[in-house]
Amino acid sequence: MRATYFMLLMVFTIGLSAQESFKYENQPKEEIPGFKLYPNPAFTDVVNVITRDNQLKQVKVYDVFGKIVLTQQISKSNLNISRLVPGVYVLQVTENKKTSNRKLVVK
Repeated sequence: MRATYFMLLMVFTIGLSAQESFKYENQPKEEIPGFKLYPNPAFTDVVNVITRDNQLKQVKVYDVFGKIVLTQQISKSNLNISRLVPGVYVLQVTENKKTSNRKLVVK
């Protein structure tokens, strides 16, 4: 009987030590302060990408399959999206080593 309890204790201990705990809530979020994207949905060939600091921004646009369909570096706020066909995209903006993502709908 003691051997059974000992074996169960060993299996339970090994099982607990093999698992790593990860808390997503405690990870630092490096969002770009004051990030805004408009108009969204976009009906024209230009959208505005606004941030608090409004510095040089690297913009990548991904399609629904995760493929990069547009890469552009902008210094102000206007992003030319005339090459995009109507659909849903993910816009990734990087400024001062901080990154923000937003859904962009092109009509």
